[in-house]
Amino acid sequence: MPELSRRRERAEETLAYALHGSLYLNITYHCTLRCAFCPKFQGSWEVQHYDLLLTREPDAEQVLAAAGNPAAYKEIVFCGLGEPTLRLDTLLTVAQALKAQGARRIRVNTDGLANLVYGRDVTPELTVVVDAVSISLNAQDEMTYERHCRPKRLGAYQAALEFARQAKAHGIDVTLTAISGLEGVDIAACRRIADTLGVQFRQRELDAVG
Repeated sequence: MPELSRRRERAEETLAYALHGSLYLNITYHCTLRCAFCPKFQGSWEVQHYDLLLTREPDAEQVLAAAGNPAAYKEIVFCGLGEPTLRLDTLLTVAQALKAQGARRIRVNTDGLANLVYGRDVTPELTVVVDAVSISLNAQDEMTYERHCRPKRLGAYQAALEFARQAKAHGIDVTLTAISGLEGVDIAACRRIADTLGVQFRQRELDAVG
């Protein structure tokens, strides 16, 4: 397969990349969703000119080495083209170390399915070292969500909403996001869901990644 060949050819991989004054950490290429609009399902692993294709799952030491001085950034964000909570232990270890090194704020961009994956509420673990989560809700109802996000697990949409509730309850700053331009997605309805949950909402734009 072309992707596998490309993986073998690459000597260096992007584990940390800077955007908008924040540092983003790319810790996995695995995901619980198969979003039709994700660049990797359209033949690209590039975000804002950074190639985020990984050939391996980096360990905590490698991610910390790539991160450098966290105090130089307004925010540290766990976000690549995979789901960072699938590597929860690594995420927590790195976040704790970065906090100790002076990180001002740590955010996780997530699909909100960690509790579904692990079969327990992980938000108490996150709240120790994570200040904020941005949850990709992407739809106002389960049917539209499944159409665009193509989850690998049953009950994903409701699980994402419950994750938002639990994260908020444990003191994490929660933002739901949805992408304008996806067929059938009602941005106003998504915003109302965020309002009902008492969390923030951010509209993203189709094909504008990063």
